[in-house]
Amino acid sequence: MTSSKLPVVVIGAGPVGLAAAAHLLVKGETPLVLESGASVGASVLEWGHVRMFSPWQYDIDAVCAGMLNEQGWSKPEDDQHPTGRELVELYLAPLAALPQMRPHLRLGARVVAVSRHGLDRSKTAGRESAPFVVRVASDGFESEVLARAVIDASGTYRSPNPLGANGLPAFGEAALADRVFHGIPDVLAGERKRYAGRRTLVVGSGHSAFNVLLDLAALAEQVPETRIVWAVRREQVDALFGGGEKDQLEERGRLGARMRELAASGVLSIATGFRLSRLAAETQGIVASSEDRALPPVDEIIATTGFRPDVTMLRELRLDLDPIVESPARLAPLIDPNLHSCGTVPPHGAEQLRQPEPGFYVVGMKSYGRAPTFLMLTGYEQVRSVVCELTGDAEGARDVRLVLPETGVCSSDAATSPAEACCGPAVPLTLGSRPARSTCC
Repeated sequence: MTSSKLPVVVIGAGPVGLAAAAHLLVKGETPLVLESGASVGASVLEWGHVRMFSPWQYDIDAVCAGMLNEQGWSKPEDDQHPTGRELVELYLAPLAALPQMRPHLRLGARVVAVSRHGLDRSKTAGRESAPFVVRVASDGFESEVLARAVIDASGTYRSPNPLGANGLPAFGEAALADRVFHGIPDVLAGERKRYAGRRTLVVGSGHSAFNVLLDLAALAEQVPETRIVWAVRREQVDALFGGGEKDQLEERGRLGARMRELAASGVLSIATGFRLSRLAAETQGIVASSEDRALPPVDEIIATTGFRPDVTMLRELRLDLDPIVESPARLAPLIDPNLHSCGTVPPHGAEQLRQPEPGFYVVGMKSYGRAPTFLMLTGYEQVRSVVCELTGDAEGARDVRLVLPETGVCSSDAATSPAEACCGPAVPLTLGSRPARSTCC
C-alpha cells in the first residue's frame, strides 16, 4: 500500500480520540482507533461516579453530535452535568456503536511503541515519506500496523504523579502501594469499606482533591469515626477554591465554594506547607513526613497529585516537548501553570501541536503535559484543526476558534501578587517564549 492509502492511527478511544476519528471519517479518511481498555472511555469509567463540572454543552463534539443525530440519538440537555459514567453510556458508547465508526475501533489493543517503518530515531534520509509503524499488544501477542499519520489521544490518567513533593516517589511509597489510591475512589459506594471509620490522608489541592474530600466528609457524617487529613504544599488554602459565583462553569464554582465551607468547618485536619518526602508503616499506622515534621498516623492515603504524560512509547519519534510542562513546545507558553491558570486559553490547533515528526500529533489531555487546566472542548478544537491539516485543508487548520468558560480567578507566579496578575498591564503571549507574568483581566 502507498502511504496515502494507509489509515490514520488514533491512540485512545476517549472523548478526544473518538472525536478525532469522527473528523477523519467526515473528511473521507480511514481512522484506526486503538484503545487499551475493554471499552471506549475506559479511563473515564475509572472515575465514573464523579459528576463533571462541565455541562453537556461543553462535553460533546459538534461533528460527533451530527453523526449521532443522523441515527436518531437523543441528545442530553445542554445544562445538565453528567457523571463520568453517563458521559460514556450516553455519548461515547452510542458514538462507538455507529455503523460508520464501529469497524474502525479495536479494543484491548495497547500501543507499546511508535516509529517510522525501517528507520530508527537517528535516521533522517527518507524519513518524511516512510509510513509510521505502530506496535500493538493484544491478547498476549504483538503485531504492527502501518499508518500514514498518528494522533496520540491516550491521555494521562494511567500515569499519575507520585506523592513525593520533588516529583519522585516518596521513600516507602512503593512498599505501601496497596494503601495508596491514585485518583478519585468511590468512597461512598464501591470503596466504602476501605475508608468508612478509618483515618485517611488526602494529598493534593486540585478539583480531584475537592471531590474526594467532600465525599469523605459525607462518609464521616454517616460513620463518625471516619477521620480526614488534608495535606497541601501551599502555605494558605484560600486561593485554591476558585472564583465561586464568578466562575462561568457554575458547578466548578460551586465545588470550590463547598470546599471552602468544608475547610472552615473543622471536619478536616489541614496540613499546609507540607512537602511529603517519606511514608513509613508504624505500629499505629502510616506516618507521612516531610523534612521538618510528621503527620498523625493514618490507615489509607489518597493521592490526588495530578498526572504526567508517559512518552515511553514515543521514544523512537522526534519530539519537541517543553522541558517544564512536557507539552508540545509551542503550546507550553499558553498553559504553563507557573504563569497563569485563568481558565481562558488562546485558540490553538495544529500549528501549536506540530512536531518535528511530520504527521504525528499529541492531542487532548496529554497535549497539556503536566498542566491541569485541560477541558474537553479544547481537545475537540485541537483534533478539528489537526485533521484539517492532515487532509490538506490549510485554511481550516489555521482557523482555530476556542472560547472557554473563565474560572473567575487568575493565579500567577510567586513573584507577582494576585492583584498585579489580574489587573496589571497585559503582556503578549508569543509562541516559544514565556513572559514574566500573564494577565487575565
